[in-house]
Amino acid sequence: MASDTLSTHQKALSINLDDKIYGTLAEIGAAQEVARWLFRVGGASGSIAKTMSAYDMTVSDEVYGRAGRYVSRERVEAMLDKEYSLLIKRLGDQRSDTRFFAFANTIAARNFSGTNECHGWVGLRFQTEPGAEPDTVVLHINMLDDTTLQQQEALGVLGINLLYGAFMDSQGPLRGLDTLSDNLEPACIEVDVADLTGPSFEGVDPARTGMAMIRSGLADVVLFDRDGRQRPPSEIVRKRPLIIKRTSIRYSSVIDSAAFKAAGKKLAAEGVELTDKPLNATEFSINSVHASGGSDAAKNLEHLRALIAQEEWVMLTRLRQSYKLTSYLRRYSNQPVRFVMGVSTFAMLLSEKFYVDSTGGLLEATGKLYADEVRIYVQPMSHSDCASHLASVGLDPDWVTIPTDTEVTINNLEFRGPTRLLHRYLIEAGWVEEFS
Repeated sequence: MASDTLSTHQKALSINLDDKIYGTLAEIGAAQEVARWLFRVGGASGSIAKTMSAYDMTVSDEVYGRAGRYVSRERVEAMLDKEYSLLIKRLGDQRSDTRFFAFANTIAARNFSGTNECHGWVGLRFQTEPGAEPDTVVLHINMLDDTTLQQQEALGVLGINLLYGAFMDSQGPLRGLDTLSDNLEPACIEVDVADLTGPSFEGVDPARTGMAMIRSGLADVVLFDRDGRQRPPSEIVRKRPLIIKRTSIRYSSVIDSAAFKAAGKKLAAEGVELTDKPLNATEFSINSVHASGGSDAAKNLEHLRALIAQEEWVMLTRLRQSYKLTSYLRRYSNQPVRFVMGVSTFAMLLSEKFYVDSTGGLLEATGKLYADEVRIYVQPMSHSDCASHLASVGLDPDWVTIPTDTEVTINNLEFRGPTRLLHRYLIEAGWVEEFS
């Protein structure tokens, strides 16, 4: 945390002491932690018109209408619609110089037995000027703390950060995303969906928002559907077979639809029982160990938009190595995962130089990458393409030899030292298969 970052107490008090900010807070599922911060710092009468918590499902339905799921985007948007419209109806004429807001969340915090998925939706509708059309922010969050109390406290801090960023920060429409994690412990809350709409966010598309989330560390993964909308991975990936093709800024932004189609046929031919149709996703890491120049924000955003424009599923990540992506996907699905990659990328997976930040090095990475029902389909390459790619990342040409008179495959790569044994083991164990 930067030394000039305001504490949560300071932020909450700043909100309370601004007599032109006034609104409602409706919180369900993890106590009323955002409202509690405003009450505990003093002066809450200056900012709070109403707080409520409709825990009972029947009561909640009476207030906000029936919902298919209570912890859902549908529910938090219904809460925002209801509370904001009531606020304007009741106080709009009386307080014409006020910037109104409605804050809402619906949360599944850790249950008594500790067996549930801890996540939720958070929303804020607010005016940047008195009488202005409102802006709306809707977030999906994953709560990673181990106890209910820790989750509640983290949610309270996040909510105050969101309110402060909306009203008190003058650094631009996405600045609030950068400060959402202020005063929160690392790996405490993930924000993997951020939908920003309204006059202040004109020209801010989901790609730009997603890139800001990844670069600020709010999320490891942001998932885009075929329409370019952000979707919660916990909903889309859950119990789903996956075919993933990793990419980075150095690769073409053209999605290889033919490779996905062929990989789907190959997976079906394996005879593995699948619970659903595989999700084909191109993963674009801004932090890949195989890429150079990945810190160029403008080029990364351009590359991401080019991928999204092809109307296929795109997974934006900040995961450096492939085994970390396996670990992430296994949070939500135990179904088969198949990575599709060129033979040069497969060779890089066996290089120790890419695991210097892993305590267990290559062996740890290999064990985590090839988890249950994870395989790699490796595409052959021409000698020139393979050699160029290997040279571009600085691999020692004496470490691996590739043929010059035929296309390069997993079977004609020749590694030096103990790597050759690991290479043969992966092939003979069936974890790596040739694919074209």
